[in-house]
Amino acid sequence: MYRILSLLTGLLCCTIANAATPHSELYYQRASLFDALGVDSTSIVFLGNSLTHGCEWHELMRRPEIVNRGINGDIVEGIEERLDCVTDGRPAKIFLLCGVNDVSHDLSADSVATALEKLISHIRTASPSTRLYVQSLLPINNSFGRYKRLTGKEQVIRDINTRLRDAAVGNGAVWIDLYPHFADAEGNLRRELTNDGLHLMAPGYIIWRDILQPYVDE
Repeated sequence: MYRILSLLTGLLCCTIANAATPHSELYYQRASLFDALGVDSTSIVFLGNSLTHGCEWHELMRRPEIVNRGINGDIVEGIEERLDCVTDGRPAKIFLLCGVNDVSHDLSADSVATALEKLISHIRTASPSTRLYVQSLLPINNSFGRYKRLTGKEQVIRDINTRLRDAAVGNGAVWIDLYPHFADAEGNLRRELTNDGLHLMAPGYIIWRDILQPYVDE
């Protein structure tokens, strides 16, 4: 039996390991774990990059059916490559947030928005019974000087959000605009919510939870 399980696990991980785009060691570690864990029709999936990865959502929302499928550093294509591990289980809901790492790779707003629209369409096709919630990208704050590849990218993020809203609505998803809840008067990520200009401290996750709670509970 152990030999059979080992072979099956190897086959599951093979589809990820042979993906067209190389990723970090952490990506493959977590993707293989997600492959083994799976999801089911009761699952509420939080899908994304480090912003999603960085929170214990099931504890924060007191909902044990929430599963975290975020990976630090992930890009839209990375989520696309591991999407079957989510959609094969036909989860009840998916909360999607990604794109800022693609921006840091010097991709244009149009190219990131196009990739996100493809991902949204893929989710809707692969699991039509799943309720999909598409969240806007969050603002950034470059005054911390931490992420040089995001310098001057504030407008790119805003342009992606404009396109992303239309893509979400056009594909029958629910659009959740997080951006204004996290931005200061200049459109930067509020300093009290972050310690590096990109990622969130606990007060930021509390705000995020309060925005999403009605959608999780509906």
